[in-house]
Amino acid sequence: MLTVFYDGKCGLCSREINYYKSIAPVNSFYWFDIATDPKPLASLKISQSDALRRLHTLDEAGQLYVGVPAFISIWQRLHYWRLLALLMKLPFLVPLATFVYNRFADYRFERLTHCQIAEQSTK
Repeated sequence: MLTVFYDGKCGLCSREINYYKSIAPVNSFYWFDIATDPKPLASLKISQSDALRRLHTLDEAGQLYVGVPAFISIWQRLHYWRLLALLMKLPFLVPLATFVYNRFADYRFERLTHCQIAEQSTK
């Protein structure tokens, strides 16, 4: 099973994750809303702030994925989304998608109050 750490207080993030939940095969994901309960992050030594800034997933082998690779790890396990995961393996797409995602994620993080509170608590 893939463990997904997501920001449940972000409207966009919640809608996307809820969609994935609705199409996910049974017993294929653990979903953790780390905006309301960051405890699952402690054993991984990931701050709540870092996890709110970028999507994180953890696979069965203990491999941690952050950002675009985290999305790919989800898509690989979803029926129609597997094609997108395969397309993302093209050499130029991951760096491009990572650049765009990181800019958007930073923009979103800076504008959400709960993200700023989490960041202040780690300082």
